[in-house]
Amino acid sequence: MLLSLHIENVAVIRKADIDFCDGLCVLTGETGAGKSLLIDSLNLLSGGRVSRELIRAGEDRALISAVFSVDDDVALALAALGVETDGELMLQRTVRRDGKTEARVNGRAVTGGMLKEIGALLVNIHGQSDNQKLMQPSAHRILLDDYAQDSDELEAYTERYTRWKSVRDEINRLKLDVSERIRRKDMLEFQIKDIDAAKLRPGEEEKLTERRDKLLHLEKINRQVSVACRVLCDGEKATVMSLCDKAEAALEQISPIIPECDRLMERIAAIRAEAEDIADCVRGFGDEDVGDPTAELDRIEGRLDLISRLGRKYGEGVDAILKYRDEIAASLHEIDIADDLIEDLVQEERKLTDLLTKDAEELTACRRSAAGALSSAVQDALVFLDMPKVRFEVAVTPMSEFGPYGKDEVEFLLSANPGEPLGPMARIASGGELSRIMLAIRSVLNERYGVPTAIYDEVDTGISGRTARKVGIKLATIAQGTKNILGARYSTGTQVICVTHSAQIASLADAHYVIEKKETAEGDDTRAETTVRLIDAADRVEEIARILGGLQVTDVQRAAARELISEKERL
Repeated sequence: MLLSLHIENVAVIRKADIDFCDGLCVLTGETGAGKSLLIDSLNLLSGGRVSRELIRAGEDRALISAVFSVDDDVALALAALGVETDGELMLQRTVRRDGKTEARVNGRAVTGGMLKEIGALLVNIHGQSDNQKLMQPSAHRILLDDYAQDSDELEAYTERYTRWKSVRDEINRLKLDVSERIRRKDMLEFQIKDIDAAKLRPGEEEKLTERRDKLLHLEKINRQVSVACRVLCDGEKATVMSLCDKAEAALEQISPIIPECDRLMERIAAIRAEAEDIADCVRGFGDEDVGDPTAELDRIEGRLDLISRLGRKYGEGVDAILKYRDEIAASLHEIDIADDLIEDLVQEERKLTDLLTKDAEELTACRRSAAGALSSAVQDALVFLDMPKVRFEVAVTPMSEFGPYGKDEVEFLLSANPGEPLGPMARIASGGELSRIMLAIRSVLNERYGVPTAIYDEVDTGISGRTARKVGIKLATIAQGTKNILGARYSTGTQVICVTHSAQIASLADAHYVIEKKETAEGDDTRAETTVRLIDAADRVEEIARILGGLQVTDVQRAAARELISEKERL
């Protein structure tokens, strides 16, 4: 259950702290006051997608945190994810202006994916877009699988299907027409011969480039080598070697007087040896008998030009060309043995098809069994929600081919009026009917494996009056657990948080929060700021009277509000 929510710098919400109770909690306020921002914040906290536009203007970051109470079942599921809890759990998410986010659970940093897994155990959010998702048959399959709790069967099927499809795709790739295989084989053979004729060696290009540069500057190299050698040891005048000899002789004269000279003479000897070694190395740079440098340069340039031309066709550099050669050689080998590969793959495909058929049959059996129960449960819920004449059915139809999620087409069928045949819900249901159907499905799913907190964003869309009251009673029923309300009995005890514009729903709340937007001073300017507050009985009458309508709240509206509120006690 959601105990408290803290929001900082989310759009028009500068700072808000909300303590929630169990049962049915409603959030009301004027249009544009920021009611949906609370839903957006909770969605973000549950691992939803991040948008930097959510950050309040002028701020560097937005912060949302919440504390949940955790029962034993949820604690066990959290432990499987590596999260330990002592009965309470704190989620926190920070969004920064540069797009970076940070998620924490009980103060420990977690990934966004893990936050999403944890959030799914705590909160179910029914947003305004979910009604439109009911128009998509793909959503019907997901909802049925949720109800059927067939995740093990679905996972086994999808793993097998992925391998099966991979094998089929490989067979199709190898089964090129004969002329195409011949053309490709000829092309690959030509390319291999073209590369092999060059007799390339790894690292050859770098060595050739280095040799070319040396030949181009050979005269300069010999001249500077001569200068360096003369300075070190080959000169007639002062050289490093001769100067070391003189310095060593001078120190030898005073070494009997200054004992430290012996150590210094050793160092001079080391310098002499180092200079001699350097001179030997430098001599190796020059004095090279290259015969005809021009002829060798022409040979090197021709070789580098050949490598460059091959590089333009097969990859930049010798290593890339040789790598490409290995790749096309493997492709050529694959073409040569394609028939054998195809035969092996066909055998594997047959085995996988048999196994996949069994997996699909098990998945279909789960779905068909669940489809009947879901149809009946949703039908009962729709009757309670003022749709007694509506017929609802979950159709599971076999497909001719395997699909990514089984061999079934799942579609919700609806008959809105007596005597009319069942048809696709997407073509028949109105906006108000979609709202009630989604609520019915969600309530049934909550009964099946409900999360501790269910959140509904404007579930009253497209409905009013008696129907809205029934929707409110349904929400209160879900929140009250085993309490009887108008003869309906449930055992979920789910905390329900509902954003609504309906007085018929709001008057049934166990806790009523008002969201208000007002202007506050900020320096020399004023800025819009949204606040959230839990209202008492008197303010609640005023708020529900306001929702009932009119430019000004009248005593008649207040009386109607009191009647709606008091009716809850009689349910």
